[in-house]
Amino acid sequence: MTWKRVATAAVLIPGVVGLVLWGSTAIVALATGLVILLALFEYFALGDAIGHRAYRFWTATCALFLIYQQWLMGDVPTGRLSGGIAVTLRSWWFGGGLPSFEGVFFVFVLGIAAAGRSASGLILVAFPLSFAVRLHGTGREGPVLLLFTLVIIWVGDTAAYFVGRAIGKHPLAPHLSPKKTWEGTVASFFGSLAVGLIFARFLTVPLPHLLAMAAWGNVAGQVGDLLESAFKRSAGVKDSGALLPGHGGVLDRIDALILAIPVVWYYWLIFSQRW
Repeated sequence: MTWKRVATAAVLIPGVVGLVLWGSTAIVALATGLVILLALFEYFALGDAIGHRAYRFWTATCALFLIYQQWLMGDVPTGRLSGGIAVTLRSWWFGGGLPSFEGVFFVFVLGIAAAGRSASGLILVAFPLSFAVRLHGTGREGPVLLLFTLVIIWVGDTAAYFVGRAIGKHPLAPHLSPKKTWEGTVASFFGSLAVGLIFARFLTVPLPHLLAMAAWGNVAGQVGDLLESAFKRSAGVKDSGALLPGHGGVLDRIDALILAIPVVWYYWLIFSQRW
């Protein structure tokens, strides 16, 4: 199993790094949209296992509108309110006859009077992951910020996996994920902090804030991992899918990023005006 994980990572990681660093935000938006659609349909399959049906096509369509709006909002300049809080211009309405960012949710709710699994899929999977597009479109440092977020999760997951296998003795959440240990959790946290130290050379973010972003991103990522484990446990399955050898499904691979990406984005949005 380990060699499959390593082989899959060796194939995927260079492509993702190249896409983030040298691809345009529009290309990143397209790739993010594809990942979200794959993750959504795996999420819906988990719901099917416990009898929760979803409006798949409608939810997927609204998710793509979210991606489109994140791309537009990442492509406009930011200003400041008198209190120093960054605001994105034109965030309440964009032209072209398409719904605004907030309007997507309004239209979505109108389309599904009975919310159910569709609403949770859009809110828990599509919406937070769509911030990858916004993060990438954040000026010249955007691509590096997105790569930083990906790497703190990759390194954290890798540290947790190998340390947990080697010396892990104290279960973290045995009812949700029996193989996760406190030893692996601590290793994951410090692995992400090490990434913050390395990326200090490539970002203009002050080191204390960079370490804080790494720390909060790691914590959010581990919470996202446990949430997905809870979904799988309720559905009675080990993996959300089988698309990625050694890793399971797409949702298994991105579960930590679901919360880590918006946490890093909002930290940067709030505190970048102060350094």
